[in-house]
Amino acid sequence: MPRFSLTTRAAGVLLHPTSLPGRNGCGDLGPAARAFVDFLAAAGQRWWQMLPINPIGGGNAPYDSPSAFAGNPLLVSLEDLVDQGLLRARDARPGKALPAGRVNFPATIAHRDRALRAAHRGFDHDAGPRQRRAFETWCAAEADWLDPFALFMAIRRSRRNRSWQQWPRDLAAGKPRALQAVRTDLAGEFDYIRFTQWLFDRHWAALRKYAAARGVGLIGDVPIFVSLDSADVWAHRNLFQLDARGRPTVVSGCPPDSFSKDGQLWGHPLFRWSAHARTGFRWWIDRIGAVARRFDATRIDHFIGFHNCWAVPGRARTARNGKWTPSPGRELFKALRKALGRRLEIVAEDLGAMTDGVRALRDGNGFPGMRIMQNGFHGYGHYDEPHRWPPHCVAYTGTHDNDTTAGWFAALPKRGSRNRGPDGLLTRTRLLRYTAGRERTVVWDMIRWLYGSPANTVIVPLQDVLGLGSEARMNVPGTPRGNWEWRYPARALRATHADRLAELSATYERTAG
Repeated sequence: MPRFSLTTRAAGVLLHPTSLPGRNGCGDLGPAARAFVDFLAAAGQRWWQMLPINPIGGGNAPYDSPSAFAGNPLLVSLEDLVDQGLLRARDARPGKALPAGRVNFPATIAHRDRALRAAHRGFDHDAGPRQRRAFETWCAAEADWLDPFALFMAIRRSRRNRSWQQWPRDLAAGKPRALQAVRTDLAGEFDYIRFTQWLFDRHWAALRKYAAARGVGLIGDVPIFVSLDSADVWAHRNLFQLDARGRPTVVSGCPPDSFSKDGQLWGHPLFRWSAHARTGFRWWIDRIGAVARRFDATRIDHFIGFHNCWAVPGRARTARNGKWTPSPGRELFKALRKALGRRLEIVAEDLGAMTDGVRALRDGNGFPGMRIMQNGFHGYGHYDEPHRWPPHCVAYTGTHDNDTTAGWFAALPKRGSRNRGPDGLLTRTRLLRYTAGRERTVVWDMIRWLYGSPANTVIVPLQDVLGLGSEARMNVPGTPRGNWEWRYPARALRATHADRLAELSATYERTAG
């Protein structure tokens, strides 16, 4: 497998696998994913960046998962299961047509769950000794995270998806006798969940191998925090700041600022760092090690939290009364490097309240930070202007949390006092002067500037490659519904798009080698 490094000039595309086309309700790791890899290779791209690939949580968000280790079973390719003889073609067909342009999560989850259960029944009935041995060997190797996750999900489903704090006390507390009894009662569901994770791992490994053979590396995404209603918190309560009933005593957020007078209350339980340190940061080593086995590089969301976290009282309704508490990032990354024995290809998502301490942690570990081109034209200062970017950074036109570049530009005022920078120019006027571009070509003008910047790594969301507007936005932060649903049509991505990207890659010395 070739070596991929963030220190080499290269380019890539941001696209979550669920946004791929296909007939089964959402994109997955099958034929459409391989076709997208082929597109990236033809376009001279070295990187495919994704959002977290763990099971989705509340609001269908990939950043609010019930497991920091498990894979999303929605990404298992039903088409590949049919080809592999693990699923009958009639069981892979949806009962009714599923939307092509958006993910209808309830309908897609129901369809794919029915198909995977059919595959599990067939495996139970028909699998030969070799397949069964492969499954059990994998389960044994992954048991440290797999068994708690499978048991957690089996219990949760048996209790109508209630959070573990609402389970009977012995189950919530993880009493061995109670867990053994419920594992016996729920043996079928426990085995089904392990089976779906095995399938995910096989399909992921196949896609990773396919991409690597074509010179395309994969960039993952790891949220620093984990959901309260997760197997990680339930199985490792001592590693989080919880009370005797499993309720968080402090939760995550960010302080009040000019955009939010009450701050932002995210609500994740904060880590009990002293307990992590006593184990030599074992949970983190396992977590980052698992990610490193799946990806060639990893973006860590809210990297600032490894220096300090905004700790909000657990029952607070806003983040106003929080306080900064230190995190042992220096000791953690030292332990990770020692345990994993290789360079960590990590992108530090350092957007937000940057301080000298955060910069020292990022730069001391050699991690590139992030730059967002849209932000460079909002009068926030010069930090995000492309000509000022350092080489050792990863730069984007926008991220999954931004509007698409076309949508962002269309919303910029054409007159008045709003959106004027220190030079008195409207944002749109300054941008067009900067790129020497035109309104009708502004998206590709910005992409060209991105490619020509000093940044070693540049990433463009696929929505911008396709020139799509706000209707294709992936996420609007702070809104509970309608996010994470966008998919691109099967015929939207053309050879002309690959040719334009390949030309830019060659012109600005970013061609994958």
